[in-house]
Amino acid sequence: MKNIILLVLSFFMFSFIIEPDDIDAAIRSGNTKVLSQRMNVNVELVILDKDDIYSKVQAQRILQQFFEKNKPLSFEILHKGGKDNTQYFIGTLKTKDKKFRVYYLLKTKDKKSLIYQFRIELDE
Repeated sequence: MKNIILLVLSFFMFSFIIEPDDIDAAIRSGNTKVLSQRMNVNVELVILDKDDIYSKVQAQRILQQFFEKNKPLSFEILHKGGKDNTQYFIGTLKTKDKKFRVYYLLKTKDKKSLIYQFRIELDE
């Protein structure tokens, strides 16, 4: 019985340990290749005035255009949460001239966490 409880607790704790360090680093550096690798086949993408569901290739191009115009200086996660196989992250992206709020949603399927939603909005 003790082993079953430990196993259940370990599984529960492990489901919340997933830290998307590669995603954070990719945002911090504007690396759209890494972001694209972590995306689902289709992703809901909201970047300023663009709002639609895109293929990961289209999303990568749109993000690349954004990062070319807005070179990242820093990115910091402010809040994160989730339950079951879903996690969300909210952070601040600072560029030379502007500050943006970034939100992304991860869903875990087959032990792989993928980005299903990604938003960048002007932080005023």
